[in-house]
Amino acid sequence: MEYFIIFIRSILFYALIATVYRLMGKREIGELSIMDLIVSIFIAELAAISIENYDKSIFISIIPISILVSLQIGLSAISLKSNKVRKTLDGIPSVIINRGKVNFQEMLKQRYNLDDLLTQLRDREIKSIEEVDYAILETSGKLSVFKKETDKKHTYPLPVIIDGKEQEDVLYQIGKSKIWLNEVLRKEEKVLENVFYAFYCDGKLFIIDKDKIRQNN
Repeated sequence: MEYFIIFIRSILFYALIATVYRLMGKREIGELSIMDLIVSIFIAELAAISIENYDKSIFISIIPISILVSLQIGLSAISLKSNKVRKTLDGIPSVIINRGKVNFQEMLKQRYNLDDLLTQLRDREIKSIEEVDYAILETSGKLSVFKKETDKKHTYPLPVIIDGKEQEDVLYQIGKSKIWLNEVLRKEEKVLENVFYAFYCDGKLFIIDKDKIRQNN
């Protein structure tokens, strides 16, 4: 009988966890944020406890799982509207290599050593740091790499505005100020709050309005 209970509970928690991850949103395992990873570990542990302790009520695990999922969904909804909350929960990407130069200070801040950098570069079939123009350590721990190009003036797109919020760290990186950004928006007859996404590339600012996104949807 006990084996049958364990079997039923295993099937139940498989279905429950699959539903939970659907509710939490689709992400690849390598792109999980710190909060997603914490919730994932807790859910797995709670499910394992309930399956092992088959003589106890299944709600001992279902209730805390429901609380964790509700909390995660709530925080995700808040972070979509608040840039500060999103940065607090997920952190911000770190520029490890900027225009071919390694930012050792940022590496030290992120506890990211040279071996880590070289390993991730090799994973992308890059033999030497000298081949890299930019390398950005994403909040998921993934390293985004942009190789050097023959055209020295060409740069990769940098997000200056995301969902109506200017990205101060990016402005600093490209050597621009909020005054410059406001002047560009004024010339383009755009309002910061109405900008869905704006990126800086090859000396120009490209702007996508929220109205255009709504029309496409």
